Amino acid sequence: MTDNLPEVLLLHGLWMRGFAMAMLHRRLREEGFSVHQFEYMSVAAPPEQAIARLRKRIRSLGPGPVHVVGHSLGGILALLACRDDDLPQGRIVCLGSPLNGSGAARGLTHRWGGDMLLGRSRELLEHGLDRWDGAREVGMIAGRMPVGLGAFVGALGAEHDGSVGVEETRLPGLAGHCVLETSHTGMLVSADVARQVAVFLRDGRFDTPLAP
Repeated sequence: MTDNLPEVLLLHGLWMRGFAMAMLHRRLREEGFSVHQFEYMSVAAPPEQAIARLRKRIRSLGPGPVHVVGHSLGGILALLACRDDDLPQGRIVCLGSPLNGSGAARGLTHRWGGDMLLGRSRELLEHGLDRWDGAREVGMIAGRMPVGLGAFVGALGAEHDGSVGVEETRLPGLAGHCVLETSHTGMLVSADVARQVAVFLRDGRFDTPLAP
């Protein structure tokens, strides 16, 4: 816990490690947050293991507010970890997380080796969540720069970030949703994304004209 600075915990996505969040980490520090990384095994270990560890980590950064920012699969895990209200308060920002289920993941399961690539996270990525009814305000940043291989393995819809369709990121119960000109991996190095993350963590809303 860092005195007087809001705590933020970053979660990487599938097939990634914490260093993938390095640029976002630096930019959020420049915005005045105390930023921490959360590493987990996205393929070899069951999601329940990561969720239990994440809840423990959030508690360790309390008792003040602890915000969570998750990219892709990391955003889904963040919501599952924070469904109960027994954790320190805070907001969640998801970056390109297929909260409604991933068409790319479903497509991969029908290809040779797909199950192995998705590992223990397969079911969670395929089906997503029904809605968000937790106490935390949740914001979603989706991308619509179609650069990536996801469209070649599954149906992503008219607008997508190369891996996740914009409609796959819309979940009932979200406090805010905005769409930026970025690809799925490009979110991690985008200055616009970092600024919108900071805005939502402070205010519980985005300040783009595309936000509802």
